Amino acid sequence: MATSFSHSHCYFLCASLLCLFLFFSLEKEAHALQARKISHQLTHTIEVSNLFPSTACKHSTKVAENSATLKVVHRRGSCNHLNQDNANSPNVSEILLEDQSRVDSIHARISKTSGNLEETKATRLPAKIGASLGTSNYIVTIGLGTPKKDLPVVFDTGSDLTWTRCKPQVDTFDPTKSASYANISCRSQLCTSTGGGRSICSSSTCAYGVQYGDGSYSAGFLGQDKLTLGKKDSYDKFYFGCGQDIEGLFGKADGLLGLGRDKLSIVSQTASKYKKLFSYCLPTASSTGYLSFGASQSKSAKFVPLLTTSSDFYYLSLTGITVGGQKLSIPTSVFSTAGTIIDSGTVITRLPPAAYSALRSAFKKKMAKYPVAAPLSILDTCFDFSKTQTITFPKIVLSFSGTTDVEVDKTGTFFATGVDQACLAFAANGDAGDKAILGNTQQRTYEVIYDINGGKIGFSPAGCS
Repeated sequence: MATSFSHSHCYFLCASLLCLFLFFSLEKEAHALQARKISHQLTHTIEVSNLFPSTACKHSTKVAENSATLKVVHRRGSCNHLNQDNANSPNVSEILLEDQSRVDSIHARISKTSGNLEETKATRLPAKIGASLGTSNYIVTIGLGTPKKDLPVVFDTGSDLTWTRCKPQVDTFDPTKSASYANISCRSQLCTSTGGGRSICSSSTCAYGVQYGDGSYSAGFLGQDKLTLGKKDSYDKFYFGCGQDIEGLFGKADGLLGLGRDKLSIVSQTASKYKKLFSYCLPTASSTGYLSFGASQSKSAKFVPLLTTSSDFYYLSLTGITVGGQKLSIPTSVFSTAGTIIDSGTVITRLPPAAYSALRSAFKKKMAKYPVAAPLSILDTCFDFSKTQTITFPKIVLSFSGTTDVEVDKTGTFFATGVDQACLAFAANGDAGDKAILGNTQQRTYEVIYDINGGKIGFSPAGCS
């Protein structure tokens, strides 16, 4: 009996130990799965090669859904068929310097405006990153005149007056060949408001001049003509600048489409048709996006209140930043003191110095396993990924008033010159009182919806696909 009891006892003991082993193994695996799930929720993992344009072009299906649609391409991407001569395109350092000039200009304009001494029908227009035409912004093609002439132009939420190159500029719009063109008289009230520029009389015709932060300028006559958006939509008597003298970094673009809030912007001029509603999706270098007037296809957008100001810029209320699931300890006064605008023409997002310092510290801490690279112009948080094929980096989430969180897409986190120098695509303002600017790198792949009459701006992920 004793032997039988001993064998039985040993059997049950072994069975129990096996059960315990299996239990702890399963529990360990469950914890590992949960850890991987949490890690996936808080980080992005991509191959280093994905930081750069693919050799294939991915076209937006959203563009094909609407007949009034035009394509959008990155200057160095595989979708760029407009400029095969990349030798004349600005390099990365030049783009960043131009970007800083733009930011300085925006801050000066806002300061001047605020009185300080410092200064239901949709129409889709495919957009292209304007650097492909020698600028660092995005491009759409509009039609102007009768018969219609197609013109690739920069579109810009930070500008109001739309203008195009006119004769005697080479191979551009010739108003004498348009049956619907007319000059604007000096007696017109429009002659006193040229969308952020200056106007004078020249032989009883209203002349305009607009200068930009980098020293570029456009000057000519104010006119009106038929505007065509896409294949179907048109707008008679659209007011625009017919540029005679143009200098600066516009490259091969034929002009500029102003999406600001002034009465001469395209948004205001077409308000009766499109109800001051437009949206865009800014593409990556290997894909296309769009600019849409009058409607949005998104049913899951998160909306942020659009603040009312006397400025022509679009103001939001940024309230916080989260890095890899960690909400940064930034006093809300840091953001409220400066204020925030969203801008399609600024490349790199600018933050108040205290906010950027907190973001930089948290991001560096979570990227400690990667070698540090030299700073790049205005970007001081750079990494060397040359010795790895896959990188994991923390997700960055921007919080806005109205409890709305917008997660920066994985394509909008880095600005890279090569695998040995990939930099965090955020920078600090020079002063705590300078406006924060949500730049176009962080807007990539989102459908950004401007519902001006509704007083809100929406963000819908995967908006280009």
